[in-house]
Amino acid sequence: MKKTTGKIFWKQPLTYLLLLAGAGGALLGQHIIFPQAQKYPENPGNIVASQLAASQSKTNIDANSNPTKPNWLPVRSPIPNGNFIVNAVQKVGPAVVRINSYRRVGQQPNMFGRGMPDDFYGIEPPRNQYGQREEGTGSGFIISADGHILTNAHVVEGATTVEVVLKDGRRLQGKVLGTDSVTDVAVVKIDGNNLPTVSLGDSENLQPGEWAIAIGNPLGLDNSVTVGIISATGRSSNDVGVPDKRVGFIQTDAAINPGNSGGPLLNQNGEVIGINTAIIDGAQGLGFAIPINNAQQIAQQLIKVGKAEHAYLGIAMQTLTPELKQEINRNLNTDMSLFSDQGVLIMQVVPGSPAARSGLRPGDIIQKIDNETITKSENVQQIVQKRTVGSLLEMEVNRNGKNLNLQLRTGNLPARLRG
Repeated sequence: MKKTTGKIFWKQPLTYLLLLAGAGGALLGQHIIFPQAQKYPENPGNIVASQLAASQSKTNIDANSNPTKPNWLPVRSPIPNGNFIVNAVQKVGPAVVRINSYRRVGQQPNMFGRGMPDDFYGIEPPRNQYGQREEGTGSGFIISADGHILTNAHVVEGATTVEVVLKDGRRLQGKVLGTDSVTDVAVVKIDGNNLPTVSLGDSENLQPGEWAIAIGNPLGLDNSVTVGIISATGRSSNDVGVPDKRVGFIQTDAAINPGNSGGPLLNQNGEVIGINTAIIDGAQGLGFAIPINNAQQIAQQLIKVGKAEHAYLGIAMQTLTPELKQEINRNLNTDMSLFSDQGVLIMQVVPGSPAARSGLRPGDIIQKIDNETITKSENVQQIVQKRTVGSLLEMEVNRNGKNLNLQLRTGNLPARLRG
């Protein structure tokens, strides 16, 4: 859990899944490999009985083929040594990596109270006080054979050095091509050829109850695998306590812990459907992942230009209910009364924003966008998240009881709003 100083990406109640260690040391645990569990049939008693019967009928054959083997021993049928989880892990495991990121978190003050550089007079500041090096351990996965790695922005953001450890033990220097704090997605590049890669799935039509498999390096325990289900989809940033982020999260009960951050969430076919990102502090069975469709879109921009653009309207909004309508009408002037109790109420319009230029006003109620009926503020967020900067939206709003049709061209989210 992220308990150290520095920029905190997630606000409470979310907790980083990043394992940190200060004072120049890596807090990396050793791992124990337990024997792989075998998949046995449901009723072992019936199997033993059938094996005994089979052995009696084959006594002469066994005696002739292997005279030293007692003919009363049962002939054992082969037991399956894998299942869909094993197959998925074997398919993806080689492409899952550990990412060690190193940051400098302060400087030693001199007699004037100012920080001095590390090489001042050739003296290195004490690592355990000022200018200490902080190490974070996260996860990632290779998406191209030439070494592009997808991970979380908070795993590598602000890092001075990034080291990538492959499953086969190789340690390679990584270069951060770009990070996007709005979605918590980052791309790291390593030099290599014919590297193992993952297969990307489709996160658009996931259903609660589907299998979910998480792979990563929790608490320094490399290549750990946990299994559960997708317990919900489309969790808005408001739902999980990070309203300034623009992600419709996948919720899973597959156990994820600090160090899993940036690792893949798989479906039963071994395809990546999300990036494990956050947990709710103090809760159990509540983990969140960034849908791979969104992450892939951001990754393409980061690889190409080193930064990502996000469509932007410039409004503050709230889902309208009959109760909210009644409360607002009691406090508004009679010439600004709300006449609809369904839709999304625009509370504020940012001056100079795309919304302001299109003619939207506070008090307007969004009814439809591109002929899609709007009932929740999350609907607006999801539509805008999927659009590119400069997209044209057809919007129907209710203003003082009359429906108006407006056109709005999305802008790029300003840097000051990116967190």
